[in-house]
Amino acid sequence: MPSLKDLKIRIESVKSTRKITKAMQMVAAAKLRRAQESAENARPYAERMQAVLGNLASSSADSSSAPLLLSGTGKDSVHLLVAATSERGLCGGFNSSIVRLVRSEATKLQERGKTVKILTVGKKGREQLRRDFEDAMVGHVDLSGQKRIGYQNARVIADDVLSRFENGEFDVATIFFSRFKSVISQEPTAQRLVPAPVSPDSASDRKFYEYEPGENEILEELLPRAVATQIFTALLENAASEQGARMTAMDNATRNAGEMIDKLTIVYNRSRQAAITKELIEIISGAEAL
Repeated sequence: MPSLKDLKIRIESVKSTRKITKAMQMVAAAKLRRAQESAENARPYAERMQAVLGNLASSSADSSSAPLLLSGTGKDSVHLLVAATSERGLCGGFNSSIVRLVRSEATKLQERGKTVKILTVGKKGREQLRRDFEDAMVGHVDLSGQKRIGYQNARVIADDVLSRFENGEFDVATIFFSRFKSVISQEPTAQRLVPAPVSPDSASDRKFYEYEPGENEILEELLPRAVATQIFTALLENAASEQGARMTAMDNATRNAGEMIDKLTIVYNRSRQAAITKELIEIISGAEAL
């Protein structure tokens, strides 16, 4: 059984840990509000971008002159998986859930005889995926120096993806991230980047618009921007999800630390009482012996 001194040191240690987790919870809560607002504000723009793309692409998808980003290479032999995770840990299962989805998709593709390439954004995903898919890793984007995610960060990633596509390095690209639902709910999501995903329902709106110049010319300019917009939206969703997951994880850690302190305090008090009782018995026994 640990001594009174050991118990007291351990109680103080857990109290210090609780202060840290409580502080991290409060910081995450402050960051979450800004990140959530950014993610929610970006959604309408991304949705409208997809609607415009769908309207333009409804008449161009089957055309021989359609942009390659829309029509694709005609194959799906090589898949590029863009795994977007965080640079820091202590956020519960946030990173693991995204990595699990990437790992599952990569395994399915390999079982079907497809070639898988992985581009990681955030070192936590890279650390986990490297264990099983080190040979498939083709690149990494480090965002550790960025205090706040901006469109320029997404533009850099998009340029990398588009450059690889133009060089014929892959046929299909998919980004994996966590979509923010609430503080306690984040949904791991896979979204195709290349070829550009177009909803067939958007074709019904085509009669309301006339474009000048033609659809293909506009698409040539708009599609690369749409890829960057999708990546930017994914990064913003990830940022909000990360802070929500960290806030929940630190709240749980603070509660667990409090429970441990209570239990250790009970053990300490019982041990102290037992030591006092033992000393009294020894004093009384000594006095009676005299």
